[in-house]
Amino acid sequence: MITVDEIFADDRRNPPSERSLPWEETRGGLTVVVEPKPHWAEDMRAFRLDAREYCRYTDWTAHGARARFYGHIDTSGDDVMMNARAMIVREIADGLWN
Repeated sequence: MITVDEIFADDRRNPPSERSLPWEETRGGLTVVVEPKPHWAEDMRAFRLDAREYCRYTDWTAHGARARFYGHIDTSGDDVMMNARAMIVREIADGLWN
Protein backbone atom coordinates (compact mmCIF):
# COMPACT_ATOMS: atom_id res chain seq x y z
CA MET A 1 0.00 0.00 0.00
CA ILE A 2 1.29 3.46 -0.91
CA THR A 3 1.68 6.12 1.79
CA VAL A 4 0.96 9.84 1.78
CA ASP A 5 4.69 10.59 2.06
CA GLU A 6 5.45 8.39 -0.98
CA ILE A 7 2.82 10.24 -3.03
CA PHE A 8 4.30 13.61 -2.07
CA ALA A 9 7.85 12.38 -2.80
CA ASP A 10 6.77 11.08 -6.21
CA ASP A 11 5.14 14.44 -7.06
CA ARG A 12 8.33 16.32 -6.06
CA ARG A 13 10.24 14.45 -8.79
CA ASN A 14 8.39 16.60 -11.34
CA PRO A 15 9.54 20.13 -12.21
CA PRO A 16 7.72 22.81 -10.16
CA SER A 17 5.44 23.84 -13.03
CA GLU A 18 4.18 20.25 -13.39
CA ARG A 19 3.57 19.42 -9.73
CA SER A 20 0.03 18.82 -8.51
CA LEU A 21 0.71 18.83 -4.75
CA PRO A 22 2.16 21.57 -2.52
CA TRP A 23 5.77 21.42 -1.35
CA GLU A 24 8.01 23.20 1.13
CA GLU A 25 10.97 25.39 0.19
CA THR A 26 13.35 27.24 2.51
CA ARG A 27 15.50 30.23 1.56
CA GLY A 28 17.24 32.70 3.80
CA GLY A 29 15.88 30.98 6.91
CA LEU A 30 12.24 31.37 5.81
CA THR A 31 10.09 28.36 4.91
CA VAL A 32 7.13 28.58 2.57
CA VAL A 33 4.67 26.10 1.12
CA VAL A 34 4.29 26.48 -2.62
CA GLU A 35 0.78 25.92 -3.91
CA PRO A 36 0.70 24.25 -7.35
CA LYS A 37 -0.43 26.44 -10.21
CA PRO A 38 -4.09 26.04 -11.14
CA HIS A 39 -4.84 26.05 -14.88
CA TRP A 40 -6.27 29.59 -14.73
CA ALA A 41 -3.50 31.25 -12.69
CA GLU A 42 -0.68 33.39 -14.01
CA ASP A 43 1.75 32.21 -11.32
CA MET A 44 1.95 29.94 -8.30
CA ARG A 45 1.77 31.30 -4.76
CA ALA A 46 4.18 30.69 -1.89
CA PHE A 47 2.54 30.81 1.55
CA ARG A 48 4.62 31.42 4.65
CA LEU A 49 4.57 28.21 6.66
CA ASP A 50 3.77 29.88 9.97
CA ALA A 51 1.83 33.01 8.97
CA ARG A 52 -1.19 33.94 6.87
CA GLU A 53 0.88 35.61 4.17
CA TYR A 54 1.77 34.78 0.59
CA CYS A 55 3.82 36.03 -2.33
CA ARG A 56 4.12 35.19 -6.00
CA TYR A 57 6.35 32.20 -6.67
CA THR A 58 8.44 34.15 -9.20
CA ASP A 59 9.14 36.77 -6.52
CA TRP A 60 10.06 33.99 -4.06
CA THR A 61 12.47 32.35 -6.50
CA ALA A 62 14.10 35.70 -7.26
CA HIS A 63 14.30 37.17 -3.76
CA GLY A 64 13.77 34.36 -1.24
CA ALA A 65 13.07 35.65 2.27
CA ARG A 66 13.21 39.24 0.95
CA ALA A 67 10.17 38.64 -1.31
CA ARG A 68 7.18 40.90 -0.74
CA PHE A 69 4.50 39.03 1.20
CA TYR A 70 0.84 40.02 1.39
CA GLY A 71 -1.62 39.19 4.14
CA HIS A 72 -4.11 36.42 3.48
CA ILE A 73 -7.27 36.34 5.53
CA ASP A 74 -7.48 32.61 6.11
CA THR A 75 -4.58 30.61 4.66
CA SER A 76 -1.05 29.84 5.79
CA GLY A 77 1.42 27.37 4.32
CA ASP A 78 0.61 24.95 7.12
CA ASP A 79 -3.09 25.11 6.12
CA VAL A 80 -2.24 24.42 2.46
CA MET A 81 -0.12 21.40 3.36
CA MET A 82 -2.59 19.98 5.89
CA ASN A 83 -5.49 20.26 3.42
CA ALA A 84 -3.51 18.50 0.70
CA ARG A 85 -2.45 15.70 3.04
CA ALA A 86 -6.06 15.25 4.23
CA MET A 87 -7.22 15.04 0.60
CA ILE A 88 -4.66 12.31 -0.16
CA VAL A 89 -5.64 10.37 2.99
CA ARG A 90 -9.30 10.44 1.86
CA GLU A 91 -8.32 9.30 -1.64
CA ILE A 92 -6.25 6.41 -0.25
CA ALA A 93 -9.18 5.39 1.98
CA ASP A 94 -11.48 5.47 -1.07
CA GLY A 95 -9.12 3.13 -2.92
CA LEU A 96 -7.99 5.68 -5.51
CA TRP A 97 -4.28 4.96 -4.88
CA ASN A 98 -2.91 1.43 -5.17
